[in-house]
Amino acid sequence: MKNFICTTCGVQVESAMAAPEKCLICSEERQYVSSTGQTWTTLEEMIQSGIYKNTISPEEQGLYSVSTSPSFGIGQMAYFLQGKNVNVLWDCLTYLDSATINEIKELGGIDAIALSHPHYYSTQVEWAEAFDAPLYIHEDDKEWVTRASNKIVFWSGESLEVAEEMILHRIGGHFKGATVLEWKEGNAQQGVLLTGDIVRVVADRQWVSFMYSYANFIPLPASTVQGIASRLGTVNFTRLYDAFHRIIKNDAKERVQKSAERYVDALNGVHFRTEAL
Repeated sequence: MKNFICTTCGVQVESAMAAPEKCLICSEERQYVSSTGQTWTTLEEMIQSGIYKNTISPEEQGLYSVSTSPSFGIGQMAYFLQGKNVNVLWDCLTYLDSATINEIKELGGIDAIALSHPHYYSTQVEWAEAFDAPLYIHEDDKEWVTRASNKIVFWSGESLEVAEEMILHRIGGHFKGATVLEWKEGNAQQGVLLTGDIVRVVADRQWVSFMYSYANFIPLPASTVQGIASRLGTVNFTRLYDAFHRIIKNDAKERVQKSAERYVDALNGVHFRTEAL
């Protein structure tokens, strides 16, 4: 019996004798099946290959990024936050080995894990078991969990305080249960927002975007983006980190609001006009 991992999205599934015919995550329109076909691996095979390595890098006081090289699956980063009394891992990576576990334990270990959305579930159960930590997923995304565990806590409502200064906010959009993390103590107590790709920093670091599918370029409705902006308007933050190490270092809250306005104007044909005359 093996816990197979989809090589395209990096998400692990329930233990089975043989690999599934398809990946629940990739066969849905927000993701995609690789042009070379559906393939699988296991965490054991990844470790035995000797190819992969995780790097834990300080970003600011109390915040570390965790990345895998070479990139695997979607290629997102996870973030490790050192709180006053509770350390939190934000999102997960597929690759996890003893070196990673030992390094994080030296930093104080993980007391809780929180996920932004299903594309980053990866080997979340492996992480939860390695650190004996609860795994927080919004109940609206329960159907996308591909490996069950008693470590998973399905939370409900619009917000949840996982630590004294760390609050999860369900803002929807990319997925119904799409969640961001507000870290009140971040950026010298000015507030940091960790967004996965629920809110994605674009090439111009002064702006963000919001999508139903990033891989397949499917936008969100204007009303949904307005709802996201409204909910984030009640959250205090000045800095924003997304899942791909793109950072808005200053005035992030204002940049999110301006980006939402531009997005809605673009959808409504107000921001620009490009139709043929």
